[in-house]
Amino acid sequence: MTSEQLFEQIRAKKSFLSLGLDTDLSKIPQHILATEDPIFEFNKAIIDATADLVVAVKPNLAFYEVHGAAGWNSLLKTVKYIRSKYPKLFVIADAKRGDITSTAKMYARTFFQSLDCDAVTISPYMGKDSVDPFLGYKNKWVILLSLTSNESFADFQMIESKATGKRIFEEVIEKSMKWGTEDNTMYVVGATRTDFLKDIRKIAPNHFLLIPGVGEQGGSLQDVAHFGLNSKCGLLVNSSRGIIYADNTERFAEMARKKALQLQQEMEQILQSAGLLK
Repeated sequence: MTSEQLFEQIRAKKSFLSLGLDTDLSKIPQHILATEDPIFEFNKAIIDATADLVVAVKPNLAFYEVHGAAGWNSLLKTVKYIRSKYPKLFVIADAKRGDITSTAKMYARTFFQSLDCDAVTISPYMGKDSVDPFLGYKNKWVILLSLTSNESFADFQMIESKATGKRIFEEVIEKSMKWGTEDNTMYVVGATRTDFLKDIRKIAPNHFLLIPGVGEQGGSLQDVAHFGLNSKCGLLVNSSRGIIYADNTERFAEMARKKALQLQQEMEQILQSAGLLK
């Protein structure tokens, strides 16, 4: 999927919402636990309830890998289900990988061939040769960690270079923009870091940004849009717990849709005001 095709999906759905599937067996409704594959059944119900409101789906790999082969199988089934029923959804493997070239090649094959995802999150700490293998796949994306929303983000990301005066997150974006293009590279910017979004847009005005942290983590959608929106929207705003755990009864999917609809309607107003809808 190219950036233009992604933008077309955003305009068609009047939404730039990404659905985070951080599926935790300790939090899903009790009646789902009685099924043969509760993770998949939960995911399937949530996806069916929200597919017309979201443009991306982002399974967090940790919530699947913790269950070993069974969890990986649930993930495979989830992605295959999306591909068969909702082929236009942009699937992000939130894996946060980062390793030497030979290992990166295997990760790229895993997420782009075996799992058939559109994008994968990657730590850029090891540099260009740890990212290059992912960039060799046509219409696939790398999403590089840039400025995250966790408490300790400043331990490294805010360190200023003595040579340039630039902060590490700025160096990451500037250097990596030379590795890929606007059609295969995005950046993770936490929704609680909107005070730095203006600086990021000066460096990367046309790239898509994946923005986690709206909702449960306290990020403001209006602030994100104010500082991050560009001429092709340029944003995928992710919500996980705020949608998928809106309810833990048999109405969980219905309530998930209600939460997603609230965000989609707010996004529609933002896109309309910015003149980005047809």
